[in-house]
Amino acid sequence: MSIILRLDRIMADRKISLQELAEKVGITNVNLSKLKNGKVSAIRFSTLEAICKALDCQPGDVLEYSEE
Repeated sequence: MSIILRLDRIMADRKISLQELAEKVGITNVNLSKLKNGKVSAIRFSTLEAICKALDCQPGDVLEYSEE
């Protein structure tokens, strides 16, 4: 089983850049890039909340479960 991050898809739909979202969320470009590319093993609820607020979406839009 795995959790897939769909941040790249939502960013493209909202036409928001990595830099712009990083500024709105309050994290570095590097950390946001790792999230976007699925190179993380955890995410803080506060970060997820800030991303959802900035992108006007739900956590289920950002995270997806795959049974593999």
